[in-house]
Amino acid sequence: MLSGKVVAVTGAGRGIGREIALLCAREGAAVLVNDFGGTADGEGHDSNPAAETVADIKAAGGSALANFASVADPAGAQSIIEDAVKAFGRIDAVVNNAGILRDRIWHKMSHEDWKQVIDVHLNGAFNVSKAATPYFRDQGSGSFIHFTSTSGLIGNFGQANYSAAKMGIVGLSNSIALDMQRAGVRSNCIAPFAWSRLIATIPPKDEAERQRLERMKSMSADKIAPLVAFLASDASADVTGQIFAVRKNEIFLFSVPRPIRSMHRSDGWTAESIASDLLPAFKPSFHPLERSSDVFGWDPV
Repeated sequence: MLSGKVVAVTGAGRGIGREIALLCAREGAAVLVNDFGGTADGEGHDSNPAAETVADIKAAGGSALANFASVADPAGAQSIIEDAVKAFGRIDAVVNNAGILRDRIWHKMSHEDWKQVIDVHLNGAFNVSKAATPYFRDQGSGSFIHFTSTSGLIGNFGQANYSAAKMGIVGLSNSIALDMQRAGVRSNCIAPFAWSRLIATIPPKDEAERQRLERMKSMSADKIAPLVAFLASDASADVTGQIFAVRKNEIFLFSVPRPIRSMHRSDGWTAESIASDLLPAFKPSFHPLERSSDVFGWDPV
């Protein structure tokens, strides 16, 4: 499905990104494999993960090139796209997958915890997408595939930085979809359920949490890759501005915020009338505080 395409995948040295790169190569794409090679919390630098993914693609007869830049650095993000174009002649799809975790309960989260996660996830997605946009506009085609999370779409404990970044990516993707539709460029999000080294860093708080993490081990990273390959292909030409989730063999389409209730007063509202009239009317429609495990309560299938 990707014969003749060039796909850049960030964070492709391990986990979900690696599986995406491997499948895109098997589907015929030339793959730019980007990975800074840091730890799960963003420390350090190691070129081996990206190099190993490239070696595996080439050993299977595919075409790939490694890039070791940080997506949080605008110049580094630019090098990802320029390396792909220089090596393979074009760029057709960008997969914004790179990420780190610095989980802290809200009252203990530092400015550095916040900044590091926002820089890699949200600013990184912006930087790489911005670098690819001129090429997409000139050729009148292209696909952005951004990774969001149910931690943002639904909620989770101790992840204010990660949740904010991942919801920011949803807004970024939708804006790109609107602005770039006339140029034939599409932009979509995927929320993955998969066991990865980032998930492995989350300590279970109780037995229920331990069991939930054990269930996640059955959700292998390779299950995410087929939807990415589809969204990178011409078969998805009419798909843009959407939010998907993948959970083992299940694929979900998420709704987006839209008004669900309204109330009007011809003479305007006061704080008192909001308390006495609007609150009783709206309260039955308030959504509860939930995490993804509350919404997805059944075992992965």
